[in-house]
Amino acid sequence: MSITRRTFNRLGLAAAAGLMALPAMAQDRPAPFDNAGEVQIALVRYLSTGDFFQAYLAGVESQAAALGVDLRVFDSRQDAALQADMVDQAIALGVDGIIIQHGLTESMKEAAQRAVDAGIKVVAFDVNVENEAIPQIEQSDRDLARLALEQAIEDNGEAWKAAYVYVAGIAPLDRRDETWREFKERYPGIEEVAMFGTLDNPIANSVANQARSVLTANPGVQVVFAPYDEFAKGVKIAVDEAGLSSDIKIYSADISTADIAAMREPGSSWVATAATNPAVVGQVSVRALAMMLAGEEPGASVIVPPTLITQAELTDSDIKNMEELSEKMPQFNHADVAMPDWMPNPNE
Repeated sequence: MSITRRTFNRLGLAAAAGLMALPAMAQDRPAPFDNAGEVQIALVRYLSTGDFFQAYLAGVESQAAALGVDLRVFDSRQDAALQADMVDQAIALGVDGIIIQHGLTESMKEAAQRAVDAGIKVVAFDVNVENEAIPQIEQSDRDLARLALEQAIEDNGEAWKAAYVYVAGIAPLDRRDETWREFKERYPGIEEVAMFGTLDNPIANSVANQARSVLTANPGVQVVFAPYDEFAKGVKIAVDEAGLSSDIKIYSADISTADIAAMREPGSSWVATAATNPAVVGQVSVRALAMMLAGEEPGASVIVPPTLITQAELTDSDIKNMEELSEKMPQFNHADVAMPDWMPNPNE
């Protein structure tokens, strides 16, 4: 087929019209996202075991893909020293931005500062690196704990014996612990008879081993506050094995398809959780970093609001997985956080 000058002109006009009809394309994004393929960002992970962290990673990947940037993922598998080394590896690669996902303050503080000193933009999700130059991405952990505990008060009154699952030194758990302590002061009828917890892999099974001993030693436990879903899974294993599902209620934080299935089981002791969509939190982490790369300020604290999810709501609305949860609770599917006009929404 031959292309005449008239045909060529028509093609050129059509192409130009097509470009004009795509205002969200790269040419309308601020630098460096007008040439996004040359932008490289790194995700440096401390925790990766469990459905929450898989969904978080999926959210990071989807927002990075929507922006068109090159994403590198480093997974330290709960090795604090290795995570710090991985930040240095990302610095050596010359990445433009780094997301630090969980970790320990003492191991990440200096590593994060080295990245900032190298001119790299950094955001931190659920790890306090004690650096004013680094925005903190949060699920509003205090609100997560508050929503779950308010439901526990509504279900059980203001006086009950509780077991509490907690590991100190992890920023989101420490923030949830602050709310737990406030509730115990506000409601002196709450008696904490045992505190336990571990992050040894596999976390749920390790917690189950501890919970078996705790429940045996404290037969009067009525409520278990387990503000991380892997903790709740472990407690539920022990409660089921002990035949105590009708005697104990579990309140948690975070949600996944596996969690939904566990909560929906007939007679399940896991009655409520407060959660944000981990995929949305991952997207927000990338968006906040992208704003910094574009010279914009996402704010010192970028908070994704949580939602209370009860066993009754899951059953009544016949919600069986995360997709149906997002459909039937639309606020769970997208957070209008760190979302300037030029930012692509991967959920559309």
